[in-house]
Parts: sequence; C-alpha cells; structure tokens
Amino acid sequence: RVVVSRSFADFTPQATFDIKKCDLHQLEEGPPLKAELTRDQGLQYYRTMQTVRRMELKADQLYKQKIIRGFCHLYDGQEACAAGIEASINPTDHLITAYRAHGYTYTRGVSIKEILAELTGRKGGVAKGKGGSMHMYAPHFYGGNGIVGAQVPLGAGIALACQYQGNNQLCVTLYGDGAANQGQLFESFNMAALWKLPCIFICENNKYGMGTSVERASASIDYYKRGDFIPGIRVDGMDVLCVREATKFAADHCRSGKGPIVMELQTYRYHGHSMSDPGVSYRTREEIQEVRTKSDPISMLKERMLSNNMASVEEFKEIDVDIRKQVEEPPLEDLCNHIFYNNPPLEVRGTNPWSKLKSVS
Repeated sequence: RVVVSRSFADFTPQATFDIKKCDLHQLEEGPPLKAELTRDQGLQYYRTMQTVRRMELKADQLYKQKIIRGFCHLYDGQEACAAGIEASINPTDHLITAYRAHGYTYTRGVSIKEILAELTGRKGGVAKGKGGSMHMYAPHFYGGNGIVGAQVPLGAGIALACQYQGNNQLCVTLYGDGAANQGQLFESFNMAALWKLPCIFICENNKYGMGTSVERASASIDYYKRGDFIPGIRVDGMDVLCVREATKFAADHCRSGKGPIVMELQTYRYHGHSMSDPGVSYRTREEIQEVRTKSDPISMLKERMLSNNMASVEEFKEIDVDIRKQVEEPPLEDLCNHIFYNNPPLEVRGTNPWSKLKSVS
C-alpha cells in the first residue's frame, strides 16, 4: 500500500484552466473559455477515466484468451467524452449510445463486475449474460445498440417523452462519425427541431468509421454543422473539462426550451474498430502513439493537477493500484464460489463436448 504523507491542507483546493475554444454553428456565443476544477472533482474524473481504461484493457486480454466472444468494441482513448458528459448532466437525465458502450455503462452506474460478467456471458452480468458487449442497460441508460445509427431516432423518442412528461429532463443521444451519414439521423433532426425536443445529439468523431477515415467517407466532415437548422458546437473531446463545459452549455440550451443541439466531440480510439480489427492497416502505429503522447485525456488531467499542486504523484498511484485490484481480483467472499471438485450438482455447459444443449423457454 502506498501511503500519502502530505496532508490535504497542502494541496490547492480549486484552480481555473484555459480550455480550447469551440467552433460554433448557428450560435452567437458558445461555452466559456475557462473551466474551474476542484481537487475532489479532478480526482473523481481521474478515477472514472482510469477505471474505464483499465476495464477496457482487461476486456482486450479476456478477448484474446477467448473468454469474451463475439462483438467487442473498446472505448480506450475516448474516456474524456463519457466522464465529461456524465459530469454535466443529472443522474435522472437519459443517455443512449451505439455499440461502443462499456464506458457509458460504467458512468451510468453499473459496476465493473457486472460489466465484465456480461462481456463473458455470465448470469451475474448486467443483462444476465444475454446481451453481451453491445446490449447493456441501466436506469436512464438505454444501451448499447448494435445497428449503426438506430439509437438516434430512439433518443429523439426519449426526448419526446421528457417533453411530454414536463420533467425538465433531457436525452443525450450519441453516435459515431461512421453513423453520421445515415438517413435516420436527418429524419430525427427534423422532428426534434420541429417539436423543439430536449435532445443533445452528440457525434463522437474518432476519425475512423470502421477502417475508413472521415475524409474518405464524408463529403463534409463538419459534423457539428450537419443539423443545418439546428445549432451546433465542435469540441475537443480529449479534454474532460472542455467536454464538461460544452455539455453544460448544451444542456442549458435544451432545458431552456430552445430545442435540440448538435455536438461533435473530436476524439480518438486507441484500439481498432472492434477486436477483430488490428487497427493498423489504415493508420500507422506512429499516428496512434503520437495521440497517446500528446493528447491522452488521462495524462492531460493528471498533468494539470500535478502542475497546479492539486494532488501528488503518490495519490494517483494509490488510485491506480485500487482500480487495478477492482478490475483484476474477485472479492474474497466470491473466491470459492462455483468451484466443484467432482460430480457438480448441476449441468455445467461446455464441460462435456458430447452433451447437447437444451433450450427451455
């Protein structure tokens, strides 16, 4: 165990940081150019992003060991998007995303254990092991959707429900640059604008739709302008403070009755599109390494806090050790469960290659 020797009184409790200016569409003014960060907030954002990172690296390992099967799309590199959005909306607000859903499942309140159990097809998973990587749900979180772009009309429908119920809630509807050319997006935009729905449409632009760069796939890569008649903002999606301030701005816009808004978060995924994609046939290893070195969201937050005396190196190490334990080790009380020396009291699927599976419905 690492012991933090300095007292909390030694640290700066709050600091203000300059953040990158957002590009605007159909707006006279946008989010602020400065963001305040308290020490507690900074440590919380760091813990959230580092947990998602460690969880995704564990999923990568389990997939290569063939413990996770099927589709598996990892979120490492994009953690600032999930952490920044969650920091600026309420737990009672709604969120729906595409198939790269592990990070949002965690930020919406599902435990690491339930997510990894779901990925490995176990009944302790958040969807009883029946949903897998792309179909995880929680209160006010609607997945995890496997069809490209299909979640966008659903998000507009959730926003319609918020408006109908008059509960001052909103829906964050996420999609990727690969889905941005889908016709159903524009149908949703049109209805949301006509009915002034409280919906934040967010394009997580990670530069590649599967193996195709945005420049090759889209005649216009200004995704924040795609709403045409809907206001839009383009945001540095690698900076958690930038994402937080922009999402606060967008949420205020929706709650004030002005209707929907489109956000484009410029981000980057370190893994391939899915686990079946090595991710280096259409981009170079040097490109990936450059983003890791210059723009990593976790390193950026850590450096900001260290350079402003908001935390110590030892403190970050202690958080890292704690997260690694949570991801790597089952709780002690679970260690001896589900282990049989001989003659198991129930049929264990897959242990006998000649057994036939039975479906009970």
